[in-house]
Formats: sequence, C-alpha cells, structure tokens
Amino acid sequence: MELRQVRYFVTVAQELHFGRAAERLHIVQSAVSQQIRRLERELKTELFDRSARQVRLTAVGERFLPEARALLAAEERARAAVAELTGGPGATLRLGTSTGLGAHLDRVLDTLARLAPETRVELVAVRARDRLDRVASGELDAAFLRGEPDGTGRDGLRFVPLWQDPLVAVVPARHPLAAAPGPVVLADLGPVPLVLTARRNNRALVDLVVHACHDAGFVPVPGPAYGSLDDTLTAIGARGPADGLWTVVYASHARRLSTPRVAFLPFRDPGMELTTSLAVRRTDPPAGVDPLLRACAAPDGSEALDLDR
Repeated sequence: MELRQVRYFVTVAQELHFGRAAERLHIVQSAVSQQIRRLERELKTELFDRSARQVRLTAVGERFLPEARALLAAEERARAAVAELTGGPGATLRLGTSTGLGAHLDRVLDTLARLAPETRVELVAVRARDRLDRVASGELDAAFLRGEPDGTGRDGLRFVPLWQDPLVAVVPARHPLAAAPGPVVLADLGPVPLVLTARRNNRALVDLVVHACHDAGFVPVPGPAYGSLDDTLTAIGARGPADGLWTVVYASHARRLSTPRVAFLPFRDPGMELTTSLAVRRTDPPAGVDPLLRACAAPDGSEALDLDR
C-alpha cells in the first residue's frame, strides 16, 4: 500500500467523482483510477461502487476512510517532526478560508506572524463542506466556518467559536432606504426583490436570511441570479429608486468593497449575524493549530489571549 494511493482514495471519497478528484490532484483521471484499482487489488476488495451515473463508497470503503485519513495525518506529523529535529524550514499551516473574512483574516495572520514567525501559512479557498472534509482527511490543518456544520462525518472535528459576523443589507445608493437615518428594519425590505446565492453554496447564510424575513412577517421576493458578488453589486447599483434589489454581505467584507453606487445598511433587527468558528481535528492536531487559535483570540491584533486560563 502506497501513501499516494491512500491520498487518491481519500480525494475520490470526498468528491465521489473520479474526474473532479483528478482535477484536485492535478493529474489525469486514468492515473487516479489505476492507483485506486491497485489499492483495491492489494486489499482484495472493492472500495467504490461504480456505475454510469454515480460513484459511492462500499461498506468496506466507508470503514476504510477514517483509517486512511489517519494514515495521511500521521504522515504529516512525521514530516513535521523530522523538519523540527533537523532544523528544516518551519511547518506550513494549511488554512481553509472563505470570502468575506475581511479584516478578521488580516488580524489573525498578523498576530500569528508574531506568535509563530517560523510558520508559513497556505490559504485555501474552497466550499464549506469541502473545507471540513479536507480538515478531517488531513489535507487542511484548520478551516474557518460560519454557522453550524451540516452533514455527517464531523465526529472527528471540533469547532472553536471565534467571533460574530454581522450582516449588512446592500441596496441601491439612490433607494429611499439608503437616505433614511439609522439602521434598516428588515420588514421595510419586504417589497424589494432579494438576491441570494443558492442554498447549496452557503446554507447557513441563506437559512439565516430567509428565516429572519419570515420572522419579520414576509416571504422574500426572489430576485434574479448573478454569477458572482461583483455582478450582484453592479446590478443592484444600476437600479433606480423605484426598481431596487437587495442582498446581504458580511460587515467585515463591506468595509473592503469600493462600490459608491450601493449603500451598506446595518440591520436594526437582532440576530442578523453568524458565528465564525475554527474547525480542527479532535485528535493529533498539527503543532501550528495552537498559535493559530491564540492568534484568533487576540482582539484587534493586540496581545494574544491566554486560552488556558
């Protein structure tokens, strides 16, 4: 059994698609299939149930998956131990991120650089579900996550709450609500079409906004779909006072957006925020996770908090 084969197996198990797994591994699909077949021959069993429509783990594959992830995590620990003993370069902390972290991420990275200057950070931006899968498999050392994790297979992870991320409404700069004093009341947005990403892309955000609208006494009017946040903001900014659209962004991200044709309005309604947590493995987390947690706990980039107190 080769670690390369184990790594390929874990990637295919995460994607349940040989083509997507090959793209992530930056190799051709035939090489992935060949190595998985060799692994199955060595184990004398099939790990995947392959059909024309889908790829699924067999019962043996599901049982083998956590052990395969443990093997890859052990490989990473072994490499880090050798680097430490031989005076090699500092470890690389592979950190899963998402859009909208804004100043939070800058603060964390600046503080981490002071706490552990020998640690290099590799930022990896992938979907929330993929982030958690990669932390569990050892491909990522930690990952930021907003809201509660969905799905199964999270027993090997722990989630450390870090901070609250408030949302702000985005409306055309010429909309009457943009000129009103004070925060916006959610119910006032009821007649305005809402532009949101698909739920599969950001379940926590979509559920929060839709449920808050229901609690405010209205069902949001669905607006048109756009390919990106930039496209959405451009479309909102192009609307006039009578035909507006609205969406939400994180307040930390809004501070980075230079879009004078839209207005960012805080909500008066309570609860329009999501908790950001750090997902790490419960057992044998990499050495760089501890200073990362301390960096996350440091307010405004100042002296890190003592998490042991």
